[in-house]
Amino acid sequence: MMLVRIMKSALRGKGIAVAAFLLPALLLFCGCAGNNGLSPLPEEPRSTVQLEKGMHFNELTPEEERVIVHKGTERAFTGKYSESKERGTYLCRRCDAPLFRSADKFESGTGWPSFDDALEGAVKQLPDADGRRTEIVCANCGAHLGHVFFREGMTAKNVRHCVNSISLGFLPEAKAASVTQKAIFAGGCFWGVEYHFNKLKGVLSAKSGYIGGLIDNPSYKQVCTGRTGHAEAVEIAYDPALVSYETLAKLFFEIHDPTELNRQGPDRGTQYRSAVFYTDEVQKKVTEKLIGELRAKGYKVVTTVEKAGTFWPAEEYHQDYYEKNGHEPYCHIYQKRF
Repeated sequence: MMLVRIMKSALRGKGIAVAAFLLPALLLFCGCAGNNGLSPLPEEPRSTVQLEKGMHFNELTPEEERVIVHKGTERAFTGKYSESKERGTYLCRRCDAPLFRSADKFESGTGWPSFDDALEGAVKQLPDADGRRTEIVCANCGAHLGHVFFREGMTAKNVRHCVNSISLGFLPEAKAASVTQKAIFAGGCFWGVEYHFNKLKGVLSAKSGYIGGLIDNPSYKQVCTGRTGHAEAVEIAYDPALVSYETLAKLFFEIHDPTELNRQGPDRGTQYRSAVFYTDEVQKKVTEKLIGELRAKGYKVVTTVEKAGTFWPAEEYHQDYYEKNGHEPYCHIYQKRF
Protein backbone atom coordinates (compact mmCIF):
# COMPACT_ATOMS: atom_id res chain seq x y z
CA MET A 1 0.00 0.00 0.00
CA MET A 2 0.98 3.67 -0.20
CA LEU A 3 2.11 3.83 3.45
CA VAL A 4 4.22 0.71 3.03
CA ARG A 5 5.96 2.12 -0.06
CA ILE A 6 6.75 5.36 1.74
CA MET A 7 8.07 3.51 4.80
CA LYS A 8 10.28 1.29 2.65
CA SER A 9 11.68 4.37 0.97
CA ALA A 10 12.39 5.94 4.32
CA LEU A 11 14.13 2.79 5.57
CA ARG A 12 16.38 2.64 2.50
CA GLY A 13 17.19 6.35 2.60
CA LYS A 14 17.55 7.59 6.17
CA GLY A 15 17.17 4.57 8.37
CA ILE A 16 14.77 3.29 10.98
CA ALA A 17 14.87 6.45 13.09
CA VAL A 18 13.44 8.56 10.26
CA ALA A 19 10.78 5.94 9.48
CA ALA A 20 9.73 5.94 13.10
CA PHE A 21 9.35 9.71 12.91
CA LEU A 22 7.42 9.60 9.64
CA LEU A 23 4.85 6.96 10.56
CA PRO A 24 2.70 9.05 12.94
CA ALA A 25 2.77 11.99 10.53
CA LEU A 26 1.72 9.84 7.59
CA LEU A 27 -1.11 8.30 9.50
CA LEU A 28 -2.23 11.75 10.61
CA PHE A 29 -2.65 12.93 7.02
CA CYS A 30 -3.91 9.73 5.39
CA GLY A 31 -6.31 8.38 7.98
CA CYS A 32 -10.05 8.71 7.90
CA ALA A 33 -10.03 10.50 11.24
CA GLY A 34 -6.69 12.18 10.94
CA ASN A 35 -5.24 9.90 13.65
CA ASN A 36 -5.62 6.40 12.12
CA GLY A 37 -6.73 4.84 15.37
CA LEU A 38 -4.01 6.28 17.60
CA SER A 39 -4.97 8.21 20.71
CA PRO A 40 -7.94 10.38 19.73
CA LEU A 41 -7.14 13.97 18.90
CA PRO A 42 -9.04 16.46 21.05
CA GLU A 43 -12.19 17.65 19.31
CA GLU A 44 -13.99 20.92 19.65
CA PRO A 45 -17.54 20.55 20.87
CA ARG A 46 -19.94 20.03 17.97
CA SER A 47 -23.64 20.78 18.07
CA THR A 48 -26.01 17.86 17.65
CA VAL A 49 -27.48 17.55 14.15
CA GLN A 50 -31.10 18.66 14.09
CA LEU A 51 -33.38 15.85 12.95
CA GLU A 52 -35.73 16.73 10.12
CA LYS A 53 -39.39 16.69 11.08
CA GLY A 54 -41.17 13.71 9.59
CA MET A 55 -37.98 11.84 8.63
CA HIS A 56 -37.39 8.48 10.30
CA PHE A 57 -34.00 7.85 11.90
CA ASN A 58 -32.74 4.63 13.42
CA GLU A 59 -31.92 4.69 17.11
CA LEU A 60 -28.18 5.05 17.68
CA THR A 61 -25.95 3.71 20.43
CA PRO A 62 -23.81 6.26 22.31
CA GLU A 63 -20.75 5.19 20.29
CA GLU A 64 -22.64 5.47 16.99
CA GLU A 65 -23.86 8.92 17.97
CA ARG A 66 -20.29 9.98 18.83
CA VAL A 67 -19.22 9.20 15.28
CA ILE A 68 -22.34 9.85 13.20
CA VAL A 69 -23.70 12.95 14.93
CA HIS A 70 -20.63 14.47 16.61
CA LYS A 71 -18.22 13.61 13.76
CA GLY A 72 -15.94 11.33 15.75
CA THR A 73 -13.98 8.39 14.37
CA GLU A 74 -13.76 4.70 15.22
CA ARG A 75 -10.32 3.19 15.73
CA ALA A 76 -8.66 1.75 12.65
CA PHE A 77 -9.01 -2.00 11.96
CA THR A 78 -11.84 -2.35 14.50
CA GLY A 79 -14.87 -1.84 12.24
CA LYS A 80 -17.01 -4.77 11.10
CA TYR A 81 -16.82 -3.81 7.41
CA SER A 82 -13.15 -2.88 7.09
CA GLU A 83 -12.25 -6.23 5.50
CA SER A 84 -15.68 -7.45 4.39
CA LYS A 85 -15.94 -8.80 0.84
CA GLU A 86 -19.63 -9.72 0.88
CA ARG A 87 -21.60 -8.57 -2.16
CA GLY A 88 -24.35 -6.05 -1.57
CA THR A 89 -25.08 -2.40 -0.84
CA TYR A 90 -23.81 -0.29 2.04
CA LEU A 91 -26.44 1.92 3.65
CA CYS A 92 -26.46 4.92 5.98
CA ARG A 93 -26.67 3.57 9.52
CA ARG A 94 -28.95 6.43 10.58
CA CYS A 95 -31.50 6.68 7.74
CA ASP A 96 -30.91 3.51 5.65
CA ALA A 97 -30.25 5.48 2.45
CA PRO A 98 -28.10 3.48 -0.05
CA LEU A 99 -24.57 4.92 -0.24
CA PHE A 100 -21.99 2.54 -1.74
CA ARG A 101 -21.86 -0.69 -3.75
CA SER A 102 -19.64 -3.58 -2.70
CA ALA A 103 -18.30 -3.60 -6.29
CA ASP A 104 -16.67 -0.21 -5.58
CA LYS A 105 -15.04 -1.33 -2.32
CA PHE A 106 -11.30 -2.02 -2.30
CA GLU A 107 -8.58 -2.90 0.18
CA SER A 108 -6.64 0.28 1.02
CA GLY A 109 -4.69 -0.96 4.04
CA THR A 110 -5.84 2.03 6.12
CA GLY A 111 -8.10 0.13 8.51
CA TRP A 112 -11.37 1.67 7.33
CA PRO A 113 -13.76 0.59 4.53
CA SER A 114 -12.67 2.27 1.31
CA PHE A 115 -14.70 2.89 -1.85
CA ASP A 116 -13.55 4.50 -5.08
CA ASP A 117 -17.09 5.54 -5.99
CA ALA A 118 -20.45 6.32 -4.36
CA LEU A 119 -23.98 5.93 -5.62
CA GLU A 120 -25.03 8.98 -7.62
CA GLY A 121 -26.29 11.79 -5.39
CA ALA A 122 -25.95 9.67 -2.22
CA VAL A 123 -22.89 11.29 -0.64
CA LYS A 124 -22.22 14.98 -0.08
CA GLN A 125 -18.76 16.53 0.22
CA LEU A 126 -18.06 19.33 2.70
CA PRO A 127 -14.92 21.22 3.76
CA ASP A 128 -13.70 19.63 6.99
CA ALA A 129 -13.39 21.71 10.14
CA ASP A 130 -9.64 21.03 10.17
CA GLY A 131 -9.26 23.14 7.02
CA ARG A 132 -7.32 20.38 5.20
CA ARG A 133 -9.55 17.47 4.37
CA THR A 134 -12.94 16.95 2.71
CA GLU A 135 -15.65 15.46 4.88
CA ILE A 136 -18.32 13.17 3.42
CA VAL A 137 -21.85 12.94 4.82
CA CYS A 138 -25.05 11.15 3.86
CA ALA A 139 -26.83 13.43 1.38
CA ASN A 140 -30.19 12.34 2.74
CA CYS A 141 -29.76 12.93 6.49
CA GLY A 142 -26.35 14.58 6.96
CA ALA A 143 -24.84 11.70 8.97
CA HIS A 144 -21.04 11.87 9.19
CA LEU A 145 -19.43 9.09 7.16
CA GLY A 146 -15.72 9.92 7.01
CA HIS A 147 -13.54 11.69 4.44
CA VAL A 148 -12.72 11.50 0.74
CA PHE A 149 -9.19 11.62 -0.68
CA PHE A 150 -8.01 12.12 -4.25
CA ARG A 151 -4.92 11.43 -6.37
CA GLU A 152 -3.50 8.67 -4.13
CA GLY A 153 -3.11 6.25 -7.02
CA MET A 154 -4.82 3.35 -5.22
CA THR A 155 -7.37 2.61 -7.98
CA ALA A 156 -7.98 3.64 -11.56
CA LYS A 157 -10.59 6.16 -10.41
CA ASN A 158 -7.99 7.76 -8.09
CA VAL A 159 -10.59 8.36 -5.36
CA ARG A 160 -10.86 6.92 -1.85
CA HIS A 161 -14.00 7.37 0.24
CA CYS A 162 -12.67 6.50 3.68
CA VAL A 163 -15.69 5.53 5.77
CA ASN A 164 -16.30 4.55 9.37
CA SER A 165 -17.83 1.06 9.56
CA ILE A 166 -20.00 2.29 12.39
CA SER A 167 -21.62 4.83 10.04
CA LEU A 168 -22.78 2.03 7.75
CA GLY A 169 -25.43 -0.64 7.47
CA PHE A 170 -25.37 -3.42 4.91
CA LEU A 171 -27.93 -4.99 2.59
CA PRO A 172 -26.75 -8.33 1.14
CA GLU A 173 -27.15 -8.72 -2.60
CA ALA A 174 -29.73 -11.51 -2.25
CA LYS A 175 -32.00 -9.29 -0.17
CA ALA A 176 -31.33 -6.18 -2.25
CA ALA A 177 -32.73 -7.92 -5.32
CA SER A 178 -36.14 -7.97 -3.69
CA VAL A 179 -36.00 -4.37 -2.43
CA THR A 180 -37.57 -1.84 -4.80
CA GLN A 181 -39.05 1.60 -4.29
CA LYS A 182 -41.64 3.54 -6.24
CA ALA A 183 -41.88 7.11 -7.51
CA ILE A 184 -44.77 8.79 -9.34
CA PHE A 185 -44.41 11.78 -11.68
CA ALA A 186 -46.93 13.65 -13.84
CA GLY A 187 -45.53 15.87 -16.57
CA GLY A 188 -47.87 16.01 -19.52
CA CYS A 189 -48.58 13.08 -21.83
CA PHE A 190 -47.38 9.94 -20.05
CA TRP A 191 -45.93 8.44 -23.23
CA GLY A 192 -42.93 10.81 -23.22
CA VAL A 193 -42.33 10.66 -19.47
CA GLU A 194 -42.34 6.85 -19.56
CA TYR A 195 -39.98 6.85 -22.56
CA HIS A 196 -37.24 8.79 -20.77
CA PHE A 197 -37.43 6.94 -17.46
CA ASN A 198 -37.23 3.55 -19.16
CA LYS A 199 -33.77 4.53 -20.40
CA LEU A 200 -32.38 5.36 -16.94
CA LYS A 201 -30.12 2.82 -15.24
CA GLY A 202 -31.70 1.52 -12.05
CA VAL A 203 -35.28 1.90 -13.27
CA LEU A 204 -36.90 -1.54 -13.23
CA SER A 205 -40.19 -0.52 -14.83
CA ALA A 206 -42.14 2.58 -15.84
CA LYS A 207 -45.92 2.27 -16.07
CA SER A 208 -48.32 4.83 -17.53
CA GLY A 209 -51.52 5.53 -15.61
CA TYR A 210 -53.75 7.97 -13.75
CA ILE A 211 -53.64 9.46 -10.26
CA GLY A 212 -55.10 12.26 -8.18
CA GLY A 213 -58.72 12.06 -9.33
CA LEU A 214 -62.23 11.62 -7.98
CA ILE A 215 -63.29 8.23 -9.38
CA ASP A 216 -61.83 4.74 -9.23
CA ASN A 217 -60.20 3.01 -12.18
CA PRO A 218 -60.88 5.72 -14.77
CA SER A 219 -60.61 5.14 -18.49
CA TYR A 220 -58.50 7.24 -20.86
CA LYS A 221 -61.69 8.62 -22.38
CA GLN A 222 -62.96 9.75 -18.98
CA VAL A 223 -59.65 11.36 -18.00
CA CYS A 224 -59.50 13.24 -21.32
CA THR A 225 -62.69 15.10 -20.43
CA GLY A 226 -60.75 16.90 -17.70
CA ARG A 227 -63.64 16.33 -15.29
CA THR A 228 -62.29 13.39 -13.24
CA GLY A 229 -59.42 15.37 -11.70
CA HIS A 230 -56.80 12.78 -12.64
CA ALA A 231 -53.37 13.53 -14.03
CA GLU A 232 -51.64 11.39 -16.62
CA ALA A 233 -48.69 10.03 -14.65
CA VAL A 234 -45.96 7.41 -14.65
CA GLU A 235 -45.29 5.03 -11.76
CA ILE A 236 -41.62 4.06 -11.60
CA ALA A 237 -40.25 1.01 -9.82
CA TYR A 238 -36.54 1.46 -9.18
CA ASP A 239 -33.58 -0.07 -7.38
CA PRO A 240 -32.34 2.49 -4.82
CA ALA A 241 -28.94 0.78 -4.83
CA LEU A 242 -28.48 1.86 -8.45
CA VAL A 243 -30.34 5.15 -8.72
CA SER A 244 -31.46 7.65 -6.10
CA TYR A 245 -34.84 9.31 -5.87
CA GLU A 246 -33.14 12.68 -6.34
CA THR A 247 -31.70 11.51 -9.66
CA LEU A 248 -35.18 10.45 -10.77
CA ALA A 249 -36.70 13.77 -9.70
CA LYS A 250 -33.99 15.78 -11.46
CA LEU A 251 -34.64 13.88 -14.68
CA PHE A 252 -38.36 14.57 -14.31
CA PHE A 253 -37.75 18.32 -14.12
CA GLU A 254 -35.43 18.13 -17.14
CA ILE A 255 -37.71 16.20 -19.52
CA HIS A 256 -40.76 18.45 -19.23
CA ASP A 257 -41.40 22.16 -18.69
CA PRO A 258 -42.27 22.67 -15.00
CA THR A 259 -43.27 26.29 -15.66
CA GLU A 260 -46.27 25.43 -17.87
CA LEU A 261 -49.60 25.34 -16.05
CA ASN A 262 -52.01 22.55 -17.01
CA ARG A 263 -50.28 21.84 -20.31
CA GLN A 264 -47.18 20.47 -21.99
CA GLY A 265 -46.57 21.61 -25.51
CA PRO A 266 -49.77 21.16 -27.57
CA ASP A 267 -51.43 19.03 -24.86
CA ARG A 268 -53.74 21.17 -22.73
CA GLY A 269 -55.89 20.44 -19.70
CA THR A 270 -55.55 19.65 -15.99
CA GLN A 271 -54.80 16.03 -16.88
CA TYR A 272 -51.51 17.29 -18.32
CA ARG A 273 -50.48 19.21 -15.18
CA SER A 274 -47.00 19.07 -13.69
CA ALA A 275 -47.05 17.25 -10.36
CA VAL A 276 -44.97 15.03 -8.11
CA PHE A 277 -46.86 12.47 -6.04
CA TYR A 278 -44.65 11.57 -3.08
CA THR A 279 -44.86 8.26 -1.22
CA ASP A 280 -42.95 9.36 1.89
CA GLU A 281 -41.52 12.44 3.56
CA VAL A 282 -38.06 11.88 2.09
CA GLN A 283 -39.43 12.13 -1.45
CA LYS A 284 -41.40 15.24 -0.48
CA LYS A 285 -38.32 16.91 0.97
CA VAL A 286 -36.15 16.11 -2.07
CA THR A 287 -38.80 17.43 -4.46
CA GLU A 288 -39.27 20.67 -2.54
CA LYS A 289 -35.51 21.17 -2.43
CA LEU A 290 -35.20 20.78 -6.21
CA ILE A 291 -38.11 23.14 -6.83
CA GLY A 292 -36.36 25.67 -4.60
CA GLU A 293 -33.16 25.31 -6.63
CA LEU A 294 -35.02 25.86 -9.89
CA ARG A 295 -36.82 28.94 -8.57
CA ALA A 296 -33.50 30.32 -7.38
CA LYS A 297 -32.31 30.01 -10.99
CA GLY A 298 -35.28 32.01 -12.20
CA TYR A 299 -37.70 29.26 -13.23
CA LYS A 300 -41.30 30.01 -12.29
CA VAL A 301 -42.12 26.44 -11.31
CA VAL A 302 -45.81 25.53 -11.09
CA THR A 303 -45.28 21.85 -10.25
CA THR A 304 -47.50 20.72 -7.38
CA VAL A 305 -46.24 18.36 -4.65
CA GLU A 306 -49.01 16.00 -3.61
CA LYS A 307 -49.27 12.94 -1.39
CA ALA A 308 -49.71 9.85 -3.56
CA GLY A 309 -53.09 8.15 -3.59
CA THR A 310 -54.11 5.16 -5.68
CA PHE A 311 -52.32 4.83 -9.00
CA TRP A 312 -54.53 3.36 -11.72
CA PRO A 313 -52.61 1.72 -14.62
CA ALA A 314 -53.64 2.97 -18.06
CA GLU A 315 -54.88 0.76 -20.86
CA GLU A 316 -52.36 -1.66 -22.32
CA TYR A 317 -52.01 0.22 -25.61
CA HIS A 318 -50.57 3.19 -23.67
CA GLN A 319 -47.75 1.12 -22.14
CA ASP A 320 -44.35 1.46 -23.88
CA TYR A 321 -46.13 3.47 -26.55
CA TYR A 322 -43.08 4.91 -28.32
CA GLU A 323 -41.20 1.62 -28.22
CA LYS A 324 -44.16 -0.19 -29.81
CA ASN A 325 -44.63 2.45 -32.48
CA GLY A 326 -41.00 3.27 -33.26
CA HIS A 327 -41.34 6.99 -32.55
CA GLU A 328 -39.76 9.46 -30.11
CA PRO A 329 -41.39 12.05 -27.82
CA TYR A 330 -42.53 15.26 -29.52
CA CYS A 331 -42.96 17.41 -26.40
CA HIS A 332 -40.58 15.82 -23.90
CA ILE A 333 -37.15 16.99 -24.97
CA TYR A 334 -34.35 16.74 -22.43
CA GLN A 335 -33.02 20.10 -21.21
CA LYS A 336 -30.36 20.27 -18.51
CA ARG A 337 -31.48 22.44 -15.59
CA PHE A 338 -29.33 21.27 -12.65
